[in-house]
Amino acid sequence: MRYLPLTQADRAQMLGVIGVSSVDDLFADVPAAARKAELFDLPRHAGEMEVERHLNSLAAKNRPAGAGPFFCGAGAYKHHIPSTVDHIIQRSEFLTSYTPYQPEIAQGTLQVLFEFQTQVAALTGLEVANASMYDGSTACAEAVLMAKRVTRKNRAVVSGGLHPHYAAVTQTIAHAEGMDIARLDVAIDAEAAVVDAITPDTACVVVQTPNVFGVVTDVTKIAEAAHAAGALLIVVTTEAVSYGLLKSPGEMGADIAVAEGQSIGVPLGFGGPYVGLFACREKFVRQMPGRLCGETVDADGRRGFVLTLSTREQHIRREKATSNICTNSGLCALAFSIHMTLLGERGLRDLAAVNHAKARQLRDALAAVPGVEVLSPRFFNEFAIRVPGGAASCVEALLADGIVAGVPFSRLDPKAGLDDVLLVAATETTTAEDIAAFAKALQGRTL
Repeated sequence: MRYLPLTQADRAQMLGVIGVSSVDDLFADVPAAARKAELFDLPRHAGEMEVERHLNSLAAKNRPAGAGPFFCGAGAYKHHIPSTVDHIIQRSEFLTSYTPYQPEIAQGTLQVLFEFQTQVAALTGLEVANASMYDGSTACAEAVLMAKRVTRKNRAVVSGGLHPHYAAVTQTIAHAEGMDIARLDVAIDAEAAVVDAITPDTACVVVQTPNVFGVVTDVTKIAEAAHAAGALLIVVTTEAVSYGLLKSPGEMGADIAVAEGQSIGVPLGFGGPYVGLFACREKFVRQMPGRLCGETVDADGRRGFVLTLSTREQHIRREKATSNICTNSGLCALAFSIHMTLLGERGLRDLAAVNHAKARQLRDALAAVPGVEVLSPRFFNEFAIRVPGGAASCVEALLADGIVAGVPFSRLDPKAGLDDVLLVAATETTTAEDIAAFAKALQGRTL
């Protein structure tokens, strides 16, 4: 049965109410060059069995990350997720609406978001955290917009070590708000270069540690320079497990910390969905985007959970809302919180130590390969290497040996001129055999 619930008369009546003559008038803001006059060349229809057969054939072309040696990182990391996580997220207490529009009836969801916030605040070393965001990149953009509201300034200085995708998302969203994004040239180890770019009209400084090349930086002096100019420091982290080993953003003077939480509890999932972490200092809480869950008591004195702050556009603020985010990645936040609870502080520290040890083993093995140069001087579980012959061709060649060698930096930023730079990561899932196979295959290619 075709799903066409509206008749032509229904359409005409609706168009008349909003004052346009045709559906095409609704797309007047789309440039003519971007419109397609004819239908896309796609199959018109097929039966359920035919569709399933076709989709299965497409899925069979994919290779799971666990099918062999896997060294990809660059913002999405392969970690072991206990089966307990998947079991608990299916419990009935959490099978409520995906987002709490009538929050008080979704006590299970609200409680876990409250716990999630507490965990994120502890990890980042800041006083308050929200009930999650889309992902790390949009959280970064939201942090820049928040800095504009707090400082009433329009300029953001962005480090050359920020993940290019994060920088691009931030530029796109901030541009719509009339902000000037001063994005420094791509650099492997130059987070401190942002200090020289700070001006009196700077609203915020955005740095990443570990940065996109895996380089770890103590940003304390950057925080001091930003604060001296009346700017906020935003610290970005794409590998949440690093919180178990490194100084927290709050300890280093950050005003806002954002991160991608995928590493804890959330599978790679072909690129998503992921979960954004966002925390800030308490004095800025009124300008924090998204939702904030709180604990209280009801009329009978029983513990309950509520939305303490919810300044989104769907509620009461409209154009004055702090954010246009329409969901809170609740399922992914739940998975994060469960995995974090299973780990505990000691477990996270141990996991982080294992990740760093694995990366050091990988560094030593690859550094011994003739022609390979390790570029990241300080790292957590990811680093950059220079490979002869180009990184993209190297990855393609090693795929023939069943090895996913990493992410060519040219895939993240084709214009950076770093075509021979390869980003490689090792986690607790990486074995000694994986590392040996990678080094052997790479050596065979460089000889």
